[in-house]
Amino acid sequence: MADIQKLENVASQVRRDIIRMVHAVQSGHPGGSLGCTDFLVALYGEIMEYDPNFNMDGKHEDMFFLSNGHISPLWYSVLARNGYFPTKELATFRKINSRLQGHPATHEGLPGVRVASGSLGQGLSVAIGVALSKKLNGDDKTVYCLTGDGELQEGQIWEAMMFATHHKVDNLIVTVDWNGQQIDGANDDVITLGDLEAKWQSFGWEVLHMNGNDMTAVVEGLKHAKTKTGQGKPIVILMKTEMGYGVDYMMGTHAWHGKAPNDELTAKALNQLEETLGDY
Repeated sequence: MADIQKLENVASQVRRDIIRMVHAVQSGHPGGSLGCTDFLVALYGEIMEYDPNFNMDGKHEDMFFLSNGHISPLWYSVLARNGYFPTKELATFRKINSRLQGHPATHEGLPGVRVASGSLGQGLSVAIGVALSKKLNGDDKTVYCLTGDGELQEGQIWEAMMFATHHKVDNLIVTVDWNGQQIDGANDDVITLGDLEAKWQSFGWEVLHMNGNDMTAVVEGLKHAKTKTGQGKPIVILMKTEMGYGVDYMMGTHAWHGKAPNDELTAKALNQLEETLGDY
């Protein structure tokens, strides 16, 4: 049984890491990072089977791909807090010659990162390819992918969805961060996404729903999704979140999609987030 309190403690610390990382360099994307924190903490802390002694091929272990790579501060914090590299390296975020660039990259060999991401729309295709490779190689582990909802406006996403269905890539669990916001405003004001459940279903996917800002719901939702693998369909979780979750003035607006808080607002945010594991 999952230790929900332990996971929530990690999530609080990760949210502190995110705020401190983007504040230190006055650059980065705190909004989506905060909204998806519970999801990624649960995925690495409870759901996935993996070896933090990182190897690129990921044979016989679950693998994760971050398609919406701009929420890199969240991923870096979760990787560090799960033993991929020392937490002190988080202090190098977005600095010259750092392995922790604004979008995940591979040329510096950061443990946990298998593909450069952040050019939106591409991560799902990569995850599908890896999942199909696992099936062809008799590897029974699962591939996970996170995308943004605004990212679904990219045409490559829909091509990938058709491919995954046609090839019965049923060892794949995709989660959509459904927060209704993107860099220029609400999704409905930019390009409305319509009925996402009906659209994914019409492409032949198994569609599930989950509250992404409730740790118990996230753990239960991911475990339920795992029971749907191996049944001939790729799986998608439409995960409702609130951008900026955990910091009151960042919630309910796209304004903090890609903006760092100043000193005063950073202090205000950190006062709302308990330090549970020790700051880096």
